[in-house]
Amino acid sequence: MAFQVLGVHHVGVTVRDMKRSFEWYSRMFGLAPGPVSEGSGEALSRSVQVEDAALAFSMIMIGNTRLEFLEYHHPEGRDFDRSNGDVGSAHVCLEVSDLDAAYRDLTEKGAVFNAPPVTLDSGALIGSKWAYLRDPDGIQLEIWESPA
Repeated sequence: MAFQVLGVHHVGVTVRDMKRSFEWYSRMFGLAPGPVSEGSGEALSRSVQVEDAALAFSMIMIGNTRLEFLEYHHPEGRDFDRSNGDVGSAHVCLEVSDLDAAYRDLTEKGAVFNAPPVTLDSGALIGSKWAYLRDPDGIQLEIWESPA
């Protein structure tokens, strides 16, 4: 190959209100937002395949990668209404040091989980724990703990 994949630079998610998302992710996970940038114009519209796109974007560092928030000022997007089974649906998984403590802490802060944590009892990932929740825009998140 003429190039090498070095890692995952970021995962981008479109949000309705970046300020609300910053506040929620900061409160829930202690993450600090980066600077906000603005974008618009023909090159952006063509690249993101959104006609007359105008947006703000910002990245939050999480370990060695970033979570990018995009807030479209124009056009106004539709609310997220996909399920995990829909093709193209995705989720962001955050690895935590103690899933049970994270579940308790996040629940106390008002996070709404889809179900209680699950512990894998067979297969290559036996002993791993995970739980799904949604952010204020309905974006699917997962918290994960690998076995010691």
